[in-house]
Amino acid sequence: MVLQLQSQVKQLQQQQKPAGRHAATTRTDNLPRARPRFISETPVLAQHGAPDFTGPMRIDGRAVPPYSVDMNPVPVTVAGQPLTVAGEPVAVPEINLSSSSPAFLTQTGVDTAPAVFRIGSVSVKLGGFVDMSNIFRDKNLTAGPATPWGSFPYSGNPNAHVSEYRPSAQLSRFSMLVEGKPSRDVTVEAYVEGDFGGSGSNSNGVQTNSYVPRMRQAYLAADDDSLGLHFLAGQAWSLATGYTKTLLRRHEQLPPVVDSNLIPGVTFTRVPQVRFIKDFNRKWWLGLSVEAPQATIGFDDSSLTSGGVLPAAAGESTGPHVIYNSTGSGMLDPEAHYSLDVAPDIVLKGAVDTSAGHYEVYGLARWFRTVTVAGSGYSGQVRPHVAFGGGVGGSMAVPLLSDKIQFVGDVLAGQGIGRYGPGQLPDMTFTGTGAPAPLRQINGSVGLIGHPTSNLLLYTYAGVEDARRSTYMGEDGNYYGYGSPDTNLSGCAIMLGTCNAETHTLASYTFGGWWHLLDGRYGSIMSGVQYTYVRKFAFRGTDDAGMVSRPTASGNTVFVTFRYYPFQN
Repeated sequence: MVLQLQSQVKQLQQQQKPAGRHAATTRTDNLPRARPRFISETPVLAQHGAPDFTGPMRIDGRAVPPYSVDMNPVPVTVAGQPLTVAGEPVAVPEINLSSSSPAFLTQTGVDTAPAVFRIGSVSVKLGGFVDMSNIFRDKNLTAGPATPWGSFPYSGNPNAHVSEYRPSAQLSRFSMLVEGKPSRDVTVEAYVEGDFGGSGSNSNGVQTNSYVPRMRQAYLAADDDSLGLHFLAGQAWSLATGYTKTLLRRHEQLPPVVDSNLIPGVTFTRVPQVRFIKDFNRKWWLGLSVEAPQATIGFDDSSLTSGGVLPAAAGESTGPHVIYNSTGSGMLDPEAHYSLDVAPDIVLKGAVDTSAGHYEVYGLARWFRTVTVAGSGYSGQVRPHVAFGGGVGGSMAVPLLSDKIQFVGDVLAGQGIGRYGPGQLPDMTFTGTGAPAPLRQINGSVGLIGHPTSNLLLYTYAGVEDARRSTYMGEDGNYYGYGSPDTNLSGCAIMLGTCNAETHTLASYTFGGWWHLLDGRYGSIMSGVQYTYVRKFAFRGTDDAGMVSRPTASGNTVFVTFRYYPFQN
């Protein structure tokens, strides 16, 4: 389509010999003069009286539709009259909120944007938005626009008695999609997406607020429609994430919330991976993804670090040294710790698209590793330990009331699945020998998304993340591990006391909405309001009197957000 438009512009330029780049633009007498917007390169034309052509190029004289574009263009008007280019009305995609997971909210809307320019037969599209979020929390987390849901403090912490206000533009996002078609049925693409959620040594909130760009997604993909095969390699949302339809990238069923950490209970990671998908008549889907692993540790002795000595188990005089992570080097963060990974996480998922909604079921396989050292010097003995974990899960997106409301839900249950929840409960603890002990867990959420009008979207979600106790008996008669009933929790309620409480359950409730304020050739402007309530329950322990104690904490978070989408125009 862009090639046809460029050909039309060249013909006009030869006929009219324009003085400037955009002088080929024509206008009717009753239209006010307006500054052209890349009219010579990017508009979508309604080809009246010509063969239907909706793709960026032709192969063997036949129109080829772009693989990822799914838009309903509407004419651009000026003073009530259609804007024309070379005698044809310009049409652009219209932003509306009549979707259960609008691409321009949860992604960047790049798929519905026109090509900005072309390199040979490859089209380049830009997407993204500028975001300004005002964040209010009734507890001080000293956190930006990604709320650490499991960090709301107990009453003994002074931060539990003060609120915080965090304005931030870090969620501003940009993306680029490069697409090409080697043949009629094959599409190849590269996609890059980033924001300003990174922090460097010079990032400070006093004077410059100089937060650094970070990679959100970066992958290559290829599709063969004739064979129903799809390939992806790079960093993307995990295949364990729920989808609105299909199992293809940028169709993830992400809650339309503002918070970069989504909401407790929703299953997701965003990791490097290699993915293969087969579709059967674009109704049934089967996907396999091999993804980068990481494991987090929970242990009731907060002083234990990698390489430290475990409390001796019953029947043993001393405990082993246990190594479970190492600091980063090379191009990894030298201030972060990385687990001793033995194999990738593997996700196998099946899905079906029906008139009654989209449904998925999948299995997740994970492996965990530690290394123990008994003794020291020449007599020291090293032993690696590997444990298997994973789980089963599913998700759905069901239209209700003639698509005015969508019911969405997801669940994941198994052992060692903490990293897949926004609450970031630990994946594992230790046995008395120092071997990994994956924790039994369940994460889940349900939500309703309503769009009463094309410029208004309302949503509400409830979610839960829960981990079970895993302990061993020590030589001293106490229990150790995650959720030990012997842990003294008195400090959780004493000001400036030491609190060793470990999270058993996170429960949350969220509601909010988006209002589409303005839309036109200048882009689109939206405003959003979101409220989330979180309740945190610790495992039971004891107090100074030996009585049972179970600390709880709660938190309230409010987002008031303004966004500008310059590419949706």
